[in-house]
Amino acid sequence: MRRITFSRNYTLSLSRTCQCYCKYCSFATRQAHLHDPEEVERQLENAVRRNAKELLILTGERPEVNPVVAERLRSWGHDDFTSYVVWACERAMDRGLLPHTNLGVLSRDDLSRLREVTASQGLMLESISERLMDTVHSGSPTKHPAKRLETINAAGELKIPFTTGILVGIGETEEERVASLEALAEVQERHGHIQEVILQNYVPHPKYYGLEVAEIADAASRARWAEGGGPPSSTRSPGRQGGRDPQLDAPHVSSEGSPPSAPAWATDVSIEEMKRLVSACRRLMPEVGIQVPPNLADWWPELVEAGATDLGGLSANGDHISPEEPFPSPHQVRKELAPKGYALTERLCVYPQYMDGDWMEQGVLDIIKLKYWSFIPRRGSGRRQETVVDPAAAPRAIEKGRRGEALDEAELTALFAETRPEVIEEMRVVADELRQELAGDVATFVVNRNINFTNVCVVGCAFCGFGQGKRSPDAYHVGEDEFADRIREAIDYGATEICMQGGIHPDYNLEEYGRWLALAKEVAPEIHLHAYSPMEVHYMCERSGRQPQDVFEYLIECGLGSTPGTAAEVLHDGVRQRISPNKLPVARWVEIIEASHRAGLRSTSTVMFGHIEEPAELATHMRVIRELQERTGGITEFVPLSFIPFNTLLGRTHGVEEIERGENLKHTAAFRLALGRTIPNLQASWVKMGLDAATESLRWGVNDLGGTLMEENISRMAGSQHGTRLDPEELIGAARAAGRTPAQRTTLYDIVETY
Repeated sequence: MRRITFSRNYTLSLSRTCQCYCKYCSFATRQAHLHDPEEVERQLENAVRRNAKELLILTGERPEVNPVVAERLRSWGHDDFTSYVVWACERAMDRGLLPHTNLGVLSRDDLSRLREVTASQGLMLESISERLMDTVHSGSPTKHPAKRLETINAAGELKIPFTTGILVGIGETEEERVASLEALAEVQERHGHIQEVILQNYVPHPKYYGLEVAEIADAASRARWAEGGGPPSSTRSPGRQGGRDPQLDAPHVSSEGSPPSAPAWATDVSIEEMKRLVSACRRLMPEVGIQVPPNLADWWPELVEAGATDLGGLSANGDHISPEEPFPSPHQVRKELAPKGYALTERLCVYPQYMDGDWMEQGVLDIIKLKYWSFIPRRGSGRRQETVVDPAAAPRAIEKGRRGEALDEAELTALFAETRPEVIEEMRVVADELRQELAGDVATFVVNRNINFTNVCVVGCAFCGFGQGKRSPDAYHVGEDEFADRIREAIDYGATEICMQGGIHPDYNLEEYGRWLALAKEVAPEIHLHAYSPMEVHYMCERSGRQPQDVFEYLIECGLGSTPGTAAEVLHDGVRQRISPNKLPVARWVEIIEASHRAGLRSTSTVMFGHIEEPAELATHMRVIRELQERTGGITEFVPLSFIPFNTLLGRTHGVEEIERGENLKHTAAFRLALGRTIPNLQASWVKMGLDAATESLRWGVNDLGGTLMEENISRMAGSQHGTRLDPEELIGAARAAGRTPAQRTTLYDIVETY
C-alpha cells in the first residue's frame, strides 16, 4: 500500500491586489483589496472551527504598490505588506495553526522575516521559458524565470522548507516543461529545501469583476463536500481540464454569461504528457513530493498511479485561484483511492524531514511539538521532548544484556533511542549470541490458522483498521457452518493450532466465547486452541460478573489451550490513554495474564511499537513483561508487532508512518536484550514486517518465524502489504536462507519435525 498525502488547510486571501498582469489569472485585481484585521481574526476562527492545521496565505504580488492599500497598511501600523502578513501569521500561530505563505517574488529580507513565523513558504516557478514573457506574462516582470529562481534560491540559502512547481498548458512546449523541472532540480541539488513540486494544469476561468473569489470558493466547496462521496472518476471525462463532467455540474459562467474557453496562447495537455512529467520529476528529484491538484482535472487518480505522491491542501474553504473548481473532501478522495490500494494520509504544510531546529524557527517548531508531535519522524530519543540519554548507557546495557542481567529503564531507553551504527551493530551481535545460547541454530514455526470470527467492535482504538461498528458495510460475523469449514480446512492443511480472536462484539457474552471453543473441539478434538486476548477476557468478566480465574476455568472446560498475550500494545497507561482510551489498563492486562498462568495455561506476550510511543515508554513495557515472567514463568514467547498505519486513525490523521526496516530490526535486538534469558523465544511477525525482514531478523535475536496463519484480517485491514498466508515451504526456505535449521513446532514449542 502506498501513502498519498494531503494537508488539511484553510485559505486566507489576504490581498488580491497585484502588480502583475498575467493573462491566465482571475485571482488578481488592480483595485485596492486588503482584508482588515477584524476580518483576518474572523477567518482564523473559521479555520480553527473547520479543524485546519495549515493556514495558507495567498496574496497578489506587492499589493502595497496600490496607494490605497499602502495607506491602509500604515493606518494599521505596518510599514509594508510583509509586516502585515507576519502579524497574520502570529495570530494564526496563537491558535495553533501552521502558516504557509505564497506571496510571489520576495527579497531575501522578506523571506527571512517570514521564516520566523511560517512553517513553510512557496513560489511557483511556472516555467523556465523566457519567451512566455511576451505572451501570458507580458506586463509581469517578476514572472521572469530568473527573478523567480532568485527567490527560490534565496529560500534555500535561508533553509526555508519550500513548495514550488510548474504551470502546464500556458503556451510552453513539452521540452520546456522538462527544462523547468531540470532548473528546479539544480536548485534542489544545491540547497535541498524543496519539499514538493506541483504539476498544475492550466484551467480557463471566468472573470470575477466586483466579486469576492473567497466567497465563490467557499460556497462551491461546501456544496462539493456535502455530496455523498461524489461521482466516481470513471464517470468523468479523463482528459477534460476544466474539472468534473459537465453533465454533473453547472457550466462555469463568466461575467458575459458563457462558459470560459481556452485562449489562443493556451496549450492542450494530454494525460500522457502529464504522466511523462510525473516520471521526469521522479527521475530528477526522487526525494521530493509530487503534487497534482485533484480539482483541476479528472485525471488525478491516473497521475497517482503514475507516481504522484500528494494532492496538496484539500482546503475546507475552497480553491481561491480556481474558485469554481472546489477540492473534493478527504472522505471523497479516500473512497476513490482505497480500491486502488492507496492510503490517504494527512501531512502538515512542512514535510517531516524538515521538522527540526535547522529548518524551522523554535516558535513554529514548538507548535508542532505541542499540537502535532505525532507528525515528527523518529530521530532516536522521541518526538514530544528530546530525552537526554547518557551515551555510555547503551554500551553498558549491551554488556549487561550479554550476561542476561535485568536492565533498568534508563538503559532500556538508551537501547531504543540509539542511533549510532556501530552501537546498533553491537546490539545485533549480542542479541544473536543470546539467541544462539537459548535456541541454538534451529528456527521454528507453527502450522496454524487464524480465525477472526467477527470484526464488530465497540472499543474504537486509534491504531486499528480491523474493528467496525455493527452497521458498518465492512462489518462481518462468521457463521457456525463457515467456522466449522475453516477448522476442517486447517486440519486438512496440517495445522496443529487454531488462533482465535475477534472484535469486542456488543452482543457477545461468556457463553458465546465458550461456544466457539466447543465448536472447534467438536470438529477437531486434537487441535490446540490458542484464543482470546486479555481484552476479550476482561469483557467476558464484565459481562458475566466473574473473576478472571473463574472465566479461565470455564474456558478451559470448553477447550482453551493457551492465551495470546495480545491487547498489550504498549504497557504504559499514558500511551494507552492516547491510542486506546477504552482498552483495559496495564494493571488489568497483567492481572489477566497472571490469572491465565495460575489456571495452568501458558501465554505469549507482545508489544505493538512504531507509532506514537517514546523510547522510555517502551522501556516501561519491557520491564513489565520481564517482571511478569520472573514471577510466573508462564510466557512461551515474545512477539514484537510493528505498527501498520495505512488504514488507521493514527496513520490517516496523525501522520504516523510505518517504521523503517532498520529501526524495526534495531528494536528487535533491543527486545532480545531486554528479555535476557527470561523468555527463550523471540518471534518475528512476517505479516507485519515482511518475509525478507523476518528472515534478516534471525540475525537480530529472533529464533521463531511465527505461523502459516492461512488467513489474517487484523494486519490486512490496517493495510499490511505482506500477505495473509505462507506455506511451510516458504518458512523453511526463509530459515535456510538465514543459515538455520528449520523445524515445525507446536504452540508450546514441542518440536514436530526438523528439516
